[in-house]
Amino acid sequence: MYYNYKNIKLYYEKHGKKDKYLIILPGWGNTRPTFYNIINQFKKFYTIYIIDYPGFGNSPIINNNLTIYDYADLIKNFIKDNNIDNPSIIAHSFGGRIASILIGKEKLEVNKLILIDVAGIKHRKSFKLYLKEKIYKFINKITKYKYKEKLNKIFGSTDYNNLPKCMRNTFKNIINEDLTKYYKSIKITTLIIWGEYDRDTPLKDGKILNKLIRNSALIIYKKRKHFSYLEEISLTNKILYYMLID
Repeated sequence: MYYNYKNIKLYYEKHGKKDKYLIILPGWGNTRPTFYNIINQFKKFYTIYIIDYPGFGNSPIINNNLTIYDYADLIKNFIKDNNIDNPSIIAHSFGGRIASILIGKEKLEVNKLILIDVAGIKHRKSFKLYLKEKIYKFINKITKYKYKEKLNKIFGSTDYNNLPKCMRNTFKNIINEDLTKYYKSIKITTLIIWGEYDRDTPLKDGKILNKLIRNSALIIYKKRKHFSYLEEISLTNKILYYMLID
């Protein structure tokens, strides 16, 4: 199914027909299919919505540069227009950025929140990273246009280089936004799940969130990485059952 908002055509799936709602906000990229185990487990208890962000999965690319606030506005209006009342939210990685704004800034009424290896905590740059950015900016100024793409492959992240060129400014807008203050404003019951060996969003971020969010608990999956919920499918479903089923 598709939802249209402004110039964005958003693909989403709806599972279940219950009067309680669960929204899944995946990570950056098309991670919708990675949640089917969770969806199949809980669609008998909830009506579940899961989306593809613009430019991923079945949602077409748009040429506009977006900010994380644009994504949050899109999801806020999706919730409103679909008459989704007091949902619970599961957010992974990039999805946590959206959830932090919806709940911490926009004060969306949410029943329960599950954050899995989420992003949005910004740290001071290491000297190595600072030096790398300085070198990149200097070389970028003196390099001819036809060599720009080679430069990006050397200095850019994998996520950045895998994007269409029209989405790269959007990516930079998103990762440069520090959302700590919005996470701190979350007051609802929150479960935080984290992989011990997550390199994309390190475990220290999970511990920070556990301190920032007053009504939260942190569960660490030993020796697991950024997609911890996929590495521990059975355990995750059991934990979510106790969290989501009253």
